[in-house]
Amino acid sequence: MATIEKHVTRDLAVLDGSTPCSEAARLMASERIGSVAVRQGGRVVGLVTERDLVTRVLAQDAPGDLPISAAMRADLPTVPAHLTDVACLALMRDNQTRHLLVGEGAEVQGIVSMRDLIQLMLDEKEWLIGQLQTFIEGHDGPRVAAG
Repeated sequence: MATIEKHVTRDLAVLDGSTPCSEAARLMASERIGSVAVRQGGRVVGLVTERDLVTRVLAQDAPGDLPISAAMRADLPTVPAHLTDVACLALMRDNQTRHLLVGEGAEVQGIVSMRDLIQLMLDEKEWLIGQLQTFIEGHDGPRVAAG
């Protein structure tokens, strides 16, 4: 199992909690991202995702100028970068989310998405397949003839 450290997106999109949901949606669409961190009082306090905008704004007929702080999830855990992919996926499952903030204590350093974790797992499997092919084909070094 690998840690998520190399798969954390460090260039985190952050908006103030008073930003309208419509502006957050435009940012997500233009940057092709699925979430935005929410800042209040100079620190990240939550995360608003595409799903949050659909379920908490559109489906509730809330106005587009609703502040993102009203639509965000503040209950998501912040995970350390040394956490494993499997542990992150379990947290995503348990918290019904596809994004986790990454950091230590109150300092958020980035974000990891389910897509990032799937890519990490695929990369690991490809490496393992390559190692197995090398072993099966016998390219693990020179052979000494039995004699």
